[in-house]
Amino acid sequence: MPEPAFAPPHPALALPPRPRLRRGLWALPLLLSLAFVAAVLGWLRASEQAELEEQRAELISDALSLEAQFSARIEREAGLLQQLAQNLERRSQAPPAFAAASEVQQGLHRFWVSITWLDAANRIVAHLPEQTQAPDARIVNTPSVGLSAHLQARLAKGGALVARYSPTEVLRQTVPWWLARKYDVRLVDSFGGVIASTTEGRDLPTLPGRQTQRTSLEPTLADAYLELSARDRVTPWYRSFPMTMVAGFVVLIGAITWMLRRQVRDVSRAERAWRTEAAWRSAMEDSLTVGLRARDLQGRLVYVNRALADMVGWSLDELVGRLPPMPYWPPDSVEQSMQRHERNMAGQAPRGGYETRWHHRDGRRLDVMIFEAPLVDALGRQVGWMGSILDITEPKRLLDRERGQTETMAHHARLTMLGEVAATLAHELNQPLTAISSYSAGVLNSLQRTDAAQPADPLVLRALQRLGEQAAQAGRIVQRIRAFLTRREPQLEPGSLNAIVEGGVALLQRELERRGVQLSLQLDANLPEVVADAVLVEQVVINLVRNASDALAEPDANSDAAALRERRIEVRTLRTPDQRFVRIDVSDNGPGLQGRRIEALCAPFYSTKVEGMGMGLAICRSIVEAHHGALDAHEAPGGGACFSMTLPVAVSVVAVAAEAAEVAAA
Repeated sequence: MPEPAFAPPHPALALPPRPRLRRGLWALPLLLSLAFVAAVLGWLRASEQAELEEQRAELISDALSLEAQFSARIEREAGLLQQLAQNLERRSQAPPAFAAASEVQQGLHRFWVSITWLDAANRIVAHLPEQTQAPDARIVNTPSVGLSAHLQARLAKGGALVARYSPTEVLRQTVPWWLARKYDVRLVDSFGGVIASTTEGRDLPTLPGRQTQRTSLEPTLADAYLELSARDRVTPWYRSFPMTMVAGFVVLIGAITWMLRRQVRDVSRAERAWRTEAAWRSAMEDSLTVGLRARDLQGRLVYVNRALADMVGWSLDELVGRLPPMPYWPPDSVEQSMQRHERNMAGQAPRGGYETRWHHRDGRRLDVMIFEAPLVDALGRQVGWMGSILDITEPKRLLDRERGQTETMAHHARLTMLGEVAATLAHELNQPLTAISSYSAGVLNSLQRTDAAQPADPLVLRALQRLGEQAAQAGRIVQRIRAFLTRREPQLEPGSLNAIVEGGVALLQRELERRGVQLSLQLDANLPEVVADAVLVEQVVINLVRNASDALAEPDANSDAAALRERRIEVRTLRTPDQRFVRIDVSDNGPGLQGRRIEALCAPFYSTKVEGMGMGLAICRSIVEAHHGALDAHEAPGGGACFSMTLPVAVSVVAVAAEAAEVAAA
């Protein structure tokens, strides 16, 4: 999933405090730099030691090599001097011939300073060159020649040849040029005195790091040493150029660390301020009942507050990052919600907000009011949309309830007026009904006293008899209405439930035949008597049977099936298994309850009929409960609805009268 174009602030209270180790991370670069510097210093020290060892080994090797060359040169000169002595004895040369000998001239040309011929008494026979003063028997030190050494060859007849030579010239002729550039070569005695050196006129500096190697020249040259001193000294690691760079690096990293520490402190102060502000914002958002959501330009949810998550029943993790379609959109209007979403993403959302319906996770429907506004970043660019969501489900319900209460009050006013009219009609109709009953009785008596030769028509007698019964029944109903409207106590008396049912059904027989409804009665002959107001219970039976007839008369969705269906109503009386109650069941094979329960059906002013007032079942339930009974409804086994009225058997007249009086007073 791609990252959103902006990152909304998260609640600071959910962020854990930084650990102490993390707060000291600013010193990590310094520690790493110091470790790096220590490694460099170690490397420089190791490099210096390796270079010293290498120079030392090379110095020893060159010293031994030069010592071998020097000794070989002196030995060769000694051999040449011995050969000259042998030639001198063999030829018996005189001093002039000795001076002209080629061996003598070559020796003086090489590095001999002088050559002296001594006889057996050590007297000088000849000395070359002649201007040079006779040296002593070993070493002569003159300013022009410097320290010198000698070689001696014994003569067989006595005497000797003594050749005095310059060790300095020997060194100059023996030491190669590359070795002379690399080392300062000297001949020194055991006391450190310089016998010869390749660096005339200057002393060797005693500097640290300058290595020297001495090699003994015995027996070639007694009490003499060949000393090599390296001209290129190994610079100490702490004085090298890398050390200067490391020191500069340490100073630089120290300055950077100080600046980093200041920056970390500034960031820490800014972070504490941000955490405080975020905590305030989180507290304010948690205290809001308004849902907040932020969406990017693709419609992805990048932020929702807790109020919105609680409103729709989904958690924050389940909502953040979701793309349309959203889980809280109603499943039956996803396409419409998507069109509204595309309109809002195009910037065409109503400025005054819009009302829509959402779907809670538990299946409830929510009515919400949404206000959209552009969401911009610090550069002023629009990166999404911010929405505020108000849950108006309860306000709408209260508004609908208030509207319903207003309509109920108006309807109640009409019913009150209707009650007054009914009371007036009951009062006015009582006398005409009494007169009709009296006239009917009089006509019936007159016809029964006629001559036997001309008996009265039985149909006329039966019609007059039924006319009197209906007039009497109408009179009783009018009297009950008057008693009910004048809040008089119902007339409770023991009676047969089957007779009450038969009387109520008989009044609807003609209407049921006209509608083509078949009525069947299944009455239990062993029912005990009940204490009740027969007229009120009869009105309940009449209302239930009429409602069943009305349900059968309603048009069905499948008209062909409705035309072929046989319309039936069954009224049944029975005793409950516990023998404490008697029950009247009124069932039909109509469309049924369609999921409605008895509480909804008996609610005041609730009606499934177009012209119904919604008070029939409510009044019936009140009448049944006044008799300590219960009214219930359920689906019939063969389809349709079944209403059951249950009345107690062993209830005193006084108890039922008191309850009925309370209902009448209410």
